[in-house]
Amino acid sequence: MKRVVLATGGTGGHIYPAVATAAELTRRGYAVTLLGQTGGMEERVAAEAGLEFFGVLAGKFARSASGLDPRQALRALRGLAQARSFLKRERPGVVVGYGGFASLPGVLAAQSLGIPTVLHEQNARLGLTQRLALRRSKAVGTAYPEVAGLPAQKATLVGMPVREEWLLRQEATQKLGLQEGPLTVFVMGGSQGSVAMNSAVPGVLREVLGAAGLSPDDGVQVIHSTGPRWIGEVLPQVQGLGWYKAVGYLDSVAAWSASDLAITRAGTGTLAEAAFHGVPIIMVPLPGSAEDHQRFNARSVAASGAGRLVEQDAMSRELGNVVLECLNRETRVRMQAAARGRSPQGAASRLADLAETHWRS
Repeated sequence: MKRVVLATGGTGGHIYPAVATAAELTRRGYAVTLLGQTGGMEERVAAEAGLEFFGVLAGKFARSASGLDPRQALRALRGLAQARSFLKRERPGVVVGYGGFASLPGVLAAQSLGIPTVLHEQNARLGLTQRLALRRSKAVGTAYPEVAGLPAQKATLVGMPVREEWLLRQEATQKLGLQEGPLTVFVMGGSQGSVAMNSAVPGVLREVLGAAGLSPDDGVQVIHSTGPRWIGEVLPQVQGLGWYKAVGYLDSVAAWSASDLAITRAGTGTLAEAAFHGVPIIMVPLPGSAEDHQRFNARSVAASGAGRLVEQDAMSRELGNVVLECLNRETRVRMQAAARGRSPQGAASRLADLAETHWRS
């Protein structure tokens, strides 16, 4: 069977597009392996998705002037050797790299062995690891029409691959332990959670929804994915609130399928999932994100009418009023239509096409 290796890891924004592409390539008859950091989030996600996984060591690149920690450099070199050994044995026809430090051993190992590599860039500015792999890559699939730092001749607009799956609302709410009827607000601070959002959002929603006299019986409930590390800090904040459910981690397809409104960060993957499911979104960009890409992402979505932007340091002052505005039915209907207009449907197929174009038998 023909094999494709998808090099990914680190965060959900890098991992879930690879999982979506893997599903499409599997449908086409390919054997797919995810290659990433041993013990990383990608290993767990691959197991949940039923995908083959090969783990290597990965050195994390520092963004400071001091450069790469020598210990991290050693890990990266050992990971590169592990990836080379695996790729020499399996001989895939192409390796697709999704960015992030955990993807680099697989991509560079493939290039050192003469195996064609295709990259996927999720943001509007080429990331550090992608820049390191760019010269010897065959092509770069992008999520934006223009990507700073990327030569136009190497760019192909494919969109942001997402799991093109959805559940009926009844099935989704049952899976999450929610009621089917109430309007559902989904809160998520990224795949690892957000301390700032976990601290601020429960109090804001308790205040504005409580003051408005809203509850599941009145039509509102909340599902909050805190990140596994932070669940113990959020549960005391929502104790006794029957309409507010906090969990460490949940299935994203179920969450988006059940949701009428979301409060999230502004990573490209999150915004693509919201658009695919037609969910209006209130975005709190991560301060200090690489190249400040989350703020630029959020501004683009807000300009389309599909979302609202609230800065992190303004959550306590502004978030409540924005939530109440977006709970208005007419406002939500307009935002839903704008979100669906941004749907990335077909992106996984287009990226799979790009990988097949550069397949070497």
